[in-house]
Amino acid sequence: MPAFEGITANEVWRKAVDLLRKESAVQASRGGETKEALHVAFEIHDPIQRWVVDRLPAVSVAFAIVEVIGILNGRRDSGYLNFFNPRLPEFAGKGTEYHGAYGHRLRSNLGFDQLERAFSVLMRDPNSRQIVLQVWDGTQDFPQNDGRPAAPDIPCNLCSMLKIRNGKLEWAQIMRSNDLFKGLPYNIVQFTCLQEVVAGWLGVGVGHYAHFSDSLHLYADEVEQTYRHDDVPVEPNTDSLALPREKADRVWQEMNHRVDRLVNSPLDRAAYLDMSVIQEAPVAFSNLMRVVVADAAWRYGHVDVAFDVMAGCTNRALTQLWERWAARKKAVRPFGARGSERVQSA
Repeated sequence: MPAFEGITANEVWRKAVDLLRKESAVQASRGGETKEALHVAFEIHDPIQRWVVDRLPAVSVAFAIVEVIGILNGRRDSGYLNFFNPRLPEFAGKGTEYHGAYGHRLRSNLGFDQLERAFSVLMRDPNSRQIVLQVWDGTQDFPQNDGRPAAPDIPCNLCSMLKIRNGKLEWAQIMRSNDLFKGLPYNIVQFTCLQEVVAGWLGVGVGHYAHFSDSLHLYADEVEQTYRHDDVPVEPNTDSLALPREKADRVWQEMNHRVDRLVNSPLDRAAYLDMSVIQEAPVAFSNLMRVVVADAAWRYGHVDVAFDVMAGCTNRALTQLWERWAARKKAVRPFGARGSERVQSA
């Protein structure tokens, strides 16, 4: 069984790319031919360094952040995600809700809030081995008798296992299927953010992040660009998302409200700048919000405002990711313009 580890997500992602280059087998799938490695395990020693920087084209950092906001707020609606990733319906379906939305699955699908229950149990019994967050639901996700999938959006993530050891929250993520290019960079962000947030609720540190991919694969049309990844110095993530439970809830709910406002209609420059700062929260959350606001402004054609918003970001990791994404979209600051330029669509 292939297994590897590293300090950062970028490091382990590069090792995963090398694995598929050297040891993968060709495997057919409903989405086309893939290169695949079975039963792959890896561990990230510092999950706060969660960003895959080397991928070409660059990851959409705002979309990754918005996914986390949606998960923590228990969402399953599709519109806000489609705004930040217009191609998502091609892969997840064109309905008003996503069948396998992780937020809904974790926070309400089983009839109770799994994150809340995990928090309560671990507060009372930090030694518990019984915390398993369930995403995949056989009553909804098992294929039809004729082999057809139950829905376009079947969760690739099966479950999360949480344990507190040596004063830190350890997190293990199990995936039935894992797209190295489209999925893995975002999966790492999703679940290491949950790990850090829940650790903050519990008042403990962030331990290792372990990840098991039963099928780590790469579609044939993505092989060349994935193997052509960059090798750039990675800026460190210096922000912490750890907050006590009640304060964390208020902050993530506020970010959720702001996402909806950003999606619903374009704003003026003053409103975008105001939306990018969360006064009642640590600067880490304003840094996340700046990325989301900048992306939304860009999508409504206010390119100069997007760059003005990001100028206030104090997290070098997020700035690096944003600049790489902007370069991918050929977005440049319009000279002498205020919100009048449009750029290449997503």
